[in-house]
Amino acid sequence: MQLNLPSLLTLSLALLAPSPTTAKATSTTTTTKLTLRIPPSQPLPNPHTLPSSTRATLSTLGTILSAPLSSDNGFVFQNLSAGSYLAEVHCRTHGFVPMRVDVLAPADGDDKDSNGWEVKVWETFRGNEWGNTGERFNVEGDERGFVVDVKVTGQKGYYMERPKFLPMMLSIFKSPVVLLGLVSMLMFSGMPKLVENMDPEMRAEWEQRQKENPMNALMGAAQGENPMANFDMAAFLAGSSKKKQDNGKGDNKKKR
Repeated sequence: MQLNLPSLLTLSLALLAPSPTTAKATSTTTTTKLTLRIPPSQPLPNPHTLPSSTRATLSTLGTILSAPLSSDNGFVFQNLSAGSYLAEVHCRTHGFVPMRVDVLAPADGDDKDSNGWEVKVWETFRGNEWGNTGERFNVEGDERGFVVDVKVTGQKGYYMERPKFLPMMLSIFKSPVVLLGLVSMLMFSGMPKLVENMDPEMRAEWEQRQKENPMNALMGAAQGENPMANFDMAAFLAGSSKKKQDNGKGDNKKKR
């Protein structure tokens, strides 16, 4: 049996090349697949309205993995190795909850689903310790990989709406200080007109009661006893009061 050169080359390449089953088993034992899915929710009823620039990242020490938004509203991370990651969704219109993703290799995982891999996801908080986790997310896994739903916090707002004139004025007039000032102004401006339009007998009786009011007598006595009531500041600064006192003393000496 004689083999030509092309046949020998084909046979040698076939023997050296790994089989598809062997390559698949090797890839599944070293990496796995994770999909972050955006389900419809009250803050985001239609995830298809998200901008195309939306992306998700998985960050660990010295490594940042990024995935764009797919047509089925998900972020697919292929060939994900074991480790602990920070999952974030970056979007200019909506905010998403950051998550902690722990990918456990088959030797470390407890269950043997999805070819022995295990993925645990928790809600995490910025500025806190890595071990301080929140609510745990439900992870769906099979031989094709793992899927976890991300949570939308709400729509981002970059502008502050200017308040309208009428609601702003109503809020000012609702203040107790402003209401008290308005009532006092109405009383001071309306009382003289009420007194002028009163019946003469009623007006005389009201004035008599005002004179008999003990508070008026006390206030008048306090004003009369105040030594600063007749104090002339300009004369004091000019020194005229001192000169008058000196002149009075000189006149007394002359009279003596």
